[in-house]
This record gives sequence, C-alpha cells and structure tokens, in this order.
Amino acid sequence: MANKEANVAELTEKFQGSAAVVLTEYRGLTVAQLKELRKSISADATYAVAKNTLIKIAAANAGVTAFDGQLQGPTALAFVHGDPVTVAKALRDFAKANPLLVVKSGLLEGNALTADEVKKLADLESREVLLAKAAGIFKASLFKAAYVFNAPLAQAVRTVDALRAKQESSN
Repeated sequence: MANKEANVAELTEKFQGSAAVVLTEYRGLTVAQLKELRKSISADATYAVAKNTLIKIAAANAGVTAFDGQLQGPTALAFVHGDPVTVAKALRDFAKANPLLVVKSGLLEGNALTADEVKKLADLESREVLLAKAAGIFKASLFKAAYVFNAPLAQAVRTVDALRAKQESSN
C-alpha cells in the first residue's frame, strides 16, 4: 500500500513539474524497445510506465483532466521537462519505426492536446532552430539599420569634401 502511495506521489509531482505530458500506449513493445525510447527522449523528458489506476489518481491530484477516459491498455507517459517539440518529434519518429507505440493524447501548459495536435507539435521546428532564425532576422535588420544611418553621414562627408576641394581649387 505504501508503495502505491509513493508511486502516486511521484506521478503527481511529475504532472505538476512538467511543461508537457504525452500519453502513449505501448502494447507489444519489448523491454529493449522501451529502453531505446527512454534513451531517445532522456534529454528532454522521462518516460514512465504506470498502472492506469495510479495515473488516474495522480492526474486528479494534479488537477489534470486531459486523460480522462483514455486510460485503457498498457499506458506510459512522457513527462517533458525540456523542449516539447523535440519530445514530440522523438515519439513520432519512434512510432514510425515501431508502430506498436501509439500516441493517444497530450497536455501542453495545461491545455489538452489530441493525438493529431501532438503530431502537429512534432512538425514544428525545434526551439533552437526558431531562435537561430530569429537571430538571423535581427542581425539582418541591424545591418540594414546601420547602413541606413551611415548613408546620410557618408553622403554629408563626401559633400563636405567636394566643397572643400572646390574651394581649394578656386583659391
């Protein structure tokens, strides 16, 4: 009994401390395949296999209702502490290679996601790629601004030089 309570407490804590959670069914996957999946998402998430009744209690304790009615069959949760897009991509890619993994739904920042919405999340570019693109846009904008600000100054310098040369040649 104490072990179940500890499991529920741990799951509740994971629900509360995660930026996102993805609900999966892993029926038919081997222990080696599950280990491979855990390894593929370990940088951004933890993958926890638990009994549906314990998940249901922990979700209720954490105020999560996104998975109500979906806790059938062998269930596992990806608790995301890093980039949700990276985890969604890893789950999608793993499911392509191992069709026995089924993404059922998700939870992102308190909002319920359908399986299709989790797939759309996987289609987004990662945070790092988006930041790199934004940095490139800002850099280009700064160069453009610097050019615009320097152009009148350069023109003024050329005009003053031309006037000075004209004045010196007339003297």
